[in-house]
Amino acid sequence: MKKRSSGILMHISSLNNNFGIGSFGDEAYEFVDFLVESGQKYWQILPLGHTSYGDSPYQCFSAFAGNPHFINFSILKDKKLLKEEDFKDVDFGSNEEIIDYGKIFENRKPILYKAYENFKLNKARDYDDFIEKNRFWLKDYAEYMAIKDNQNLVAWTEWPEKLRLRDEETLNKYREKLKDEIEFYYFIQYEFFEQWTSLKDYANSNGISIIGDLPIYVAGDSADMWVNPEMFKVNEDMRAKFVAGCPPDCFAKTGQLWGNPIYDWDKMEKDGFKWWVTRIKESLKLYDVIRLDHFIGFNSFWQIPAEDETAENGKWIKGPGLKLFDEIKKELGEVNIIAEDLGAVTEEFLKFKEKTGFPGMKVIQFSFGEGDSESLPHNAEKNSVSYVGTHDNETAKGWYLNNLETDEGIKAKDYLDIREGDNIGFKFIRGNMSSHSNIAIMTMQDILNLDNKARMNTPSTLGGNWCWRIKKGALTKELAEKIYHLTKLYGRV
Repeated sequence: MKKRSSGILMHISSLNNNFGIGSFGDEAYEFVDFLVESGQKYWQILPLGHTSYGDSPYQCFSAFAGNPHFINFSILKDKKLLKEEDFKDVDFGSNEEIIDYGKIFENRKPILYKAYENFKLNKARDYDDFIEKNRFWLKDYAEYMAIKDNQNLVAWTEWPEKLRLRDEETLNKYREKLKDEIEFYYFIQYEFFEQWTSLKDYANSNGISIIGDLPIYVAGDSADMWVNPEMFKVNEDMRAKFVAGCPPDCFAKTGQLWGNPIYDWDKMEKDGFKWWVTRIKESLKLYDVIRLDHFIGFNSFWQIPAEDETAENGKWIKGPGLKLFDEIKKELGEVNIIAEDLGAVTEEFLKFKEKTGFPGMKVIQFSFGEGDSESLPHNAEKNSVSYVGTHDNETAKGWYLNNLETDEGIKAKDYLDIREGDNIGFKFIRGNMSSHSNIAIMTMQDILNLDNKARMNTPSTLGGNWCWRIKKGALTKELAEKIYHLTKLYGRV
């Protein structure tokens, strides 16, 4: 990570195929080839977890399970678990550039279940070994999902009391009743990890490292909280007393109410942060580099009473700080981590981050305010990762067009030498590639010079997010050559 290099940010879901959402199929391998041709070192993706209501990869049913949406049907056909007619004419959505999550949710699962029925007739040799190695999270996840399906998909906090509080006799009845459904989720995870591991091996063998996001929090509607409520600040009824978010700022007047349960860090410390060490260890099987989301929260976090409807009445609470990362280093050695250090940065936090040694992030869209921002390319420290914007930002073109008349937009125009008719996305990318940061990451939307219709996520909004997909045929040889030229020009090949 100390070598001057670059990469592209595009989530698996944004790849294009005929199945309504990107997957681990040919389209992913072709994107790896595109990264190689364009001189890149990194493919950055969002969390790979099993998404819940709202489709956000930052709100998942498990901290360890993978997203069934990414399982590729053609690969299952090659394994003789499906026939082409099982998925060929299924309606996965009418717009190839927008994910229709409603249709994906309704129409993919029956196909996967058909593959499972065929799998039962001739299970893979390493299937039982996979289950045994992952039993520490897989058993709880599979039971959780099967029971959730049985309970009409409502959150576990709304389940009957004995089920919600994990009465063993009640659980055993459901384990027997839902035996086949539980086994289905074992199969789902087996296929997910087999397909992802093959793809990652292909990327690594071609010199491409995977940067993967790891959310700091888990979802309240998750197997993690249902099974391990003692890890969180909960009341006698095992419901969250406090939830996570961000305080009010210029972007959100009432703050951001994320709703994730708050960890009880004091209890976690007593067993050496075992759950967190395990989580990092398992994530290193998925990714070569971990981008730790909301890194500020490890130093201090915004804690909001669970009953509040906005984030305004939260309080700053001390996080685990270096104690957690010292334990991770003791157990796992040196880990490649990028600290997502955006937000309310204090002197105390900067000292904490410096002691970890992790590179932070520089976002050019945030750098055009008053003064000589440290996020501007000429000021960025080497031990950092530079972005034009992240998945939570506007596209470069969208941001620029919305700020034409503002002081920030005027400064950006001057700094990046943007002239009428210029490709705005590439102007921002050129600035980013020139940064002193060791690593520069481009979003695919900016490479394609797309406006805000291609924005991945607008924080604090529900619906319409995480939907963008790349257009078929967009990854041309000419585009790869254009990116390669910039990458070489700024010494990142």
